Amino acid sequence: MTKPTARMRELMAADELIVSPGVFDGYSVRLVEKMGYKTACTTGAGLSNSRLGVPDVGIMGLSDNVEACRMIARSVSIPVMADADTGYGTPANMLHTVRLFEDAGVAGINIEDQVSPKRCGHMDGKDVVDPREMARKIEAACDARKDDDFIILARTDAIAVEGLEGAIRRAQLYAKAGADMIFADAIGGEDQIKALVDAIDVPVSVNMGFGIRTRPTTPLIPLKVLEEIGVKRVTFPRMLPAAAIQAMESALAILKQSTGSGEIVHRPDLLASIDDIWQLMGQPEFKRHEARYNDLEGVDI
Repeated sequence: MTKPTARMRELMAADELIVSPGVFDGYSVRLVEKMGYKTACTTGAGLSNSRLGVPDVGIMGLSDNVEACRMIARSVSIPVMADADTGYGTPANMLHTVRLFEDAGVAGINIEDQVSPKRCGHMDGKDVVDPREMARKIEAACDARKDDDFIILARTDAIAVEGLEGAIRRAQLYAKAGADMIFADAIGGEDQIKALVDAIDVPVSVNMGFGIRTRPTTPLIPLKVLEEIGVKRVTFPRMLPAAAIQAMESALAILKQSTGSGEIVHRPDLLASIDDIWQLMGQPEFKRHEARYNDLEGVDI
């Protein structure tokens, strides 16, 4: 079987745009695979929110992140990219960080140039490190990987601090340092994305923020347009966590209605059936294994 890293490299080398939904648990990543997507990415905010119940402000540590990514990556056959925040320390620390994520089975990681503790890309108050420090982190990350196909994606949050020109200068430096892909968070629209794509020689990833009721930092752009501009990958980190929260809130509201009325309000249209859940989680396959290995008659003694 082809390694996840090699499959992700194949997607990057193909002509079509890579569409990568953000996942945060076994349910979400298995749904992404079931619906036919070729890859997924973990959402740092989604993991921090769902696992620890805290905002995405640098509270989730390396061990929590790696363990979550390990369980997510092992649940599916499609390659999963991981969000490694700022890399958890100095450039030298990247040697340890990359090896842990690589051993966890993900296809690659993105690291960002925010100061630590970092913030979610859509929050105010972000600041960035010296670009030379980030370049050294990228170099260390590339040196640390045992598999040359393991992808190092460099994210810059400099647009909010230094503007587009500053972000492009950083992107060029990060590409020179060895980054396999570049992501400029909070980029302003088609013209800015095109300027970034034209300025660097490595693939560009863009984040689309579905679920933001106010004006998103990056406007929602049709996938066909992104592909025409030259974008290689588009991620949707907020979509599945936001959809799950909305669905759970709706179900809990129905339960409260049942409690208040004294009658059961049954809304199967709001819920997956138990059979659907079992199918999604591989219960039929387990039952086949159970039937085979519990059969003692075929064992010669």
